[in-house]
Amino acid sequence: MLDVVLSIVVLAAVALVAGAFLLWKRTGNVKNALLMVFLALIAVVNVAIWTVPTADGETPLDKVERGSQQD
Repeated sequence: MLDVVLSIVVLAAVALVAGAFLLWKRTGNVKNALLMVFLALIAVVNVAIWTVPTADGETPLDKVERGSQQD
C-alpha cells in the first residue's frame, strides 16, 4: 500500500514542476513557481528517504512492510 502512496507522491512532484513551469511562462510569477518547485523537491526527498537503502542494505520501506506482515 505504501508503494502506491510513494508513486502518487512522485507523480504529484512531476505535476508540480510542470505546473510551476506553466505558471512562470504564462504569468511570470517567479515566487510561486519557485515555491512549487521547492515543494516538489521536498516530496522527492521524502520518497528517497523511504526507498534508499541504509548501511545494512535494507530500506525503511522494507522494514515497515516486514513489520506489518508479522502482525
